[in-house]
Amino acid sequence: RAPTRTRLPSPLGHLAGFNAFWYSHHLLVVVYLLLLVHGWFIFLVTKWYQRTTWMYIAVPFALHVGERTLRALRSKAYAAKILKVCLLPGNVLTITMSKPYGFRYRSGQYVFLQCPTISPFEWHPFSITSAPGDDYISVHIQTRGDWTQELKHIFVENYFSPCLPSRASFGELGMPEQKSPPRLLVDGPYGAPAQDFRNYDVLLLVGLGIGATPFISILRDLLNNIKLADELMDLSMETSRSEDSSNTFSVSTASSNKRRAYRTSRAHFYWVTREPGSFEWFKSVMDEVAEMDKKGVIELHNYLTSVYEERDARTTLLSMVQALNHAKNGIDIVSGTRV
Repeated sequence: RAPTRTRLPSPLGHLAGFNAFWYSHHLLVVVYLLLLVHGWFIFLVTKWYQRTTWMYIAVPFALHVGERTLRALRSKAYAAKILKVCLLPGNVLTITMSKPYGFRYRSGQYVFLQCPTISPFEWHPFSITSAPGDDYISVHIQTRGDWTQELKHIFVENYFSPCLPSRASFGELGMPEQKSPPRLLVDGPYGAPAQDFRNYDVLLLVGLGIGATPFISILRDLLNNIKLADELMDLSMETSRSEDSSNTFSVSTASSNKRRAYRTSRAHFYWVTREPGSFEWFKSVMDEVAEMDKKGVIELHNYLTSVYEERDARTTLLSMVQALNHAKNGIDIVSGTRV
């Protein structure tokens, strides 16, 4: 039986855990004001411009206010509509949102999300798992903290049908009783080291559990590039048969520009996870890579660390059955994917 969570009374429920940390740190406004007053009343200095405390305070305070104002304006400009929500094994919530107009990002970057229903002040970062070429934005959220647990509670209690199993979802047409999902505000994107993957010929991507989310976006981006290269190749073969030289020149120019934009020729992705149910998180991506990547640009490796030791007889038997089933049917019995 799952342990029940103890909750504080209604007024104090939002003042515990992370909320206590968040709201207490915003007392810096009061501290800055008191420090400004304290620095102004210097009795040994008569000229105002010699009282320099306000100068040192004004610069960081203006930066903080400007950042908060910019975040509020950007969140209102990027109105994201929730298209789909899935509850996957391992308490992972997948949220697919519409891509706002003018929202551009790179694979590996992350966004801040705010749910006004939970708190109008809290912003939390999550890696983007969709590719820049997709017409939507997706994030994978593992419910561990107070805010993520509350977000899961909102969707499960109000928008998931009680008769559905643990892997529940709702699609574009809405939920039973036509309830509208809670509003999510998006701020970003924000840069991350993984976003410069296009500058490298060979990629080695190592992800642990839910930490593999930025690499999933990179895999999607590489997969979209493979699809586009195949389409351009098919188009160039068709146009080469014709006598229209201008079309042939434009297609070859487009394909050469695409090759210049992507330096990556090989990508090795290693994903280490504990629970077998975790393979459901990115199952569609891995199956798509195994199906579309005919040239072997992307190499996928999944490691499950919750089984017995390598030399154990049960592990040996499992490996034999696993290899036999994959060779016969092309499906891995552990992950349920073609990897």
